[in-house]
Amino acid sequence: MNFLSLFVLIPILMLGGLFLSRNMKQIRWVAATGASLLLVLSVVLTFLFLGERAAGNDAEMLFMAEMPWFTPLNINYSVGVDGISVAMLLLSSVIVFTGVFASWKIDPLPKEFFLWFCLLSTGVYGFFISIDLFTMFLFYEVALIPMYLLIGVWGTGRKEYSAMKLTLMLMGGSALLLVGILGIYFFTGAESGYYTMNLLEIARGTIPVGVQYYLFPLTFIGFGVLGALFPFHTWSPDGHASAPTAVSMLHAGVLMKLGGYGCFRVAMYLMPEAAHELSWIFIVLTTISVVYGALAACVQTDLKYINAYSSVSHCGLVLFAILMMNTTAGTGAILQMLSHGLMTALFFALIGMIYGRTHTRDIRELSGLMKVMPFLAVGYVIAGLANLGLPGLSGFVAEMTIFNGAFMNDDTFHRVVTIIACTSIVITAVYILRVVGKIIYGTCTDEHHLKLTDATRDERLSVVCLVAAIAGMGLAPLWVSDMIRESVTGIIAQLMS
Repeated sequence: MNFLSLFVLIPILMLGGLFLSRNMKQIRWVAATGASLLLVLSVVLTFLFLGERAAGNDAEMLFMAEMPWFTPLNINYSVGVDGISVAMLLLSSVIVFTGVFASWKIDPLPKEFFLWFCLLSTGVYGFFISIDLFTMFLFYEVALIPMYLLIGVWGTGRKEYSAMKLTLMLMGGSALLLVGILGIYFFTGAESGYYTMNLLEIARGTIPVGVQYYLFPLTFIGFGVLGALFPFHTWSPDGHASAPTAVSMLHAGVLMKLGGYGCFRVAMYLMPEAAHELSWIFIVLTTISVVYGALAACVQTDLKYINAYSSVSHCGLVLFAILMMNTTAGTGAILQMLSHGLMTALFFALIGMIYGRTHTRDIRELSGLMKVMPFLAVGYVIAGLANLGLPGLSGFVAEMTIFNGAFMNDDTFHRVVTIIACTSIVITAVYILRVVGKIIYGTCTDEHHLKLTDATRDERLSVVCLVAAIAGMGLAPLWVSDMIRESVTGIIAQLMS
């Protein structure tokens, strides 16, 4: 047991507490207490990590621990964090905390909902602290499996279809990923004579270049499916649109970040030669994701589908920046993960709250919400401004860093695709301003909507926390970028060696 293992232990204890709960009050108490402890734990970890770095501890991973799991194959429960991992844990904790309060009145089967929600959270936290490929893959699967039931049981619309489509496509990506991980394990061992699943040990060894050309696409696509890589993104809009509010928040805000994190930490870090040779293929695909996602959002009329296609575009930017292979763009990719996680969680929270009152997500049936529910309307405007990159909010910091880093590559190909990707900024402004103008302002034309109430106390808590995080990152981004830059630099140095 070490400090990092608490991130897995607390959700497991929450599962036990929820299983023993007998009424709604106990269910809420267990869920809120566990989510609060995880948030406090992530904040404490952030300060401890910054303190270690300030004291001159430049180890690649901090707070490491290892315990044998399956000795014959040298598989261990190995955990450790760097600046990227700490940032992802902090993001996860904020969204889990706000997701619990956004689901305060979930119905039906609240106990079962929070049980699956906690299991999903366990997988997310375990993934980000793992430095053993097998352990990482195990937690990756634990995070994916609950999505089927969370959408299929508590979702809306075509929930059975969406749940099945999401599960099958992500399982397909997992199959590619498993083959890639096993290939890394066996070929590294055959080359060095020492078989290991430890990321750091594999990185110090060598995977034959000819083998990398086969394994790199498998691992990058395997993780990229979850990161909404074109053309494997089609599960995402349907999954987001049908999921309940808290699941949409965790799904888009955190779960999709597992894809970008895995592409950076595993595919590119362990196979740098193949990354250099094959990156152009995936740069083209991610550029399509960025522009296509934004254009598709412009023609949607369902609020969730608009945000879902927006997520395809913004997650495409993460993979786009990673493939630029320089420190500035890599730092921008992590900032984009954080920014998109926060603002899309805020969007889905607000959409769920609006839908719970109006019983529609069709923008053609909504108007004048500022007069009826001003708190939710202001929150939606702030989320929209962050999405389109208003200075002072998180979106501006992330996207400026990405495009600045991408343009640093002085060859024609990289600069052309960067210019094409930049057009998404204008397209994003089009659909955000269209939606905000349509549903927030103007005259409320539905008499039923005039009688609706504004956000409740627990809903306000979720919205305020997310808005504060978005504004905090936008106004004071240096402490975040400084925390992650050293870790990004280490991965880029491996790519350049």
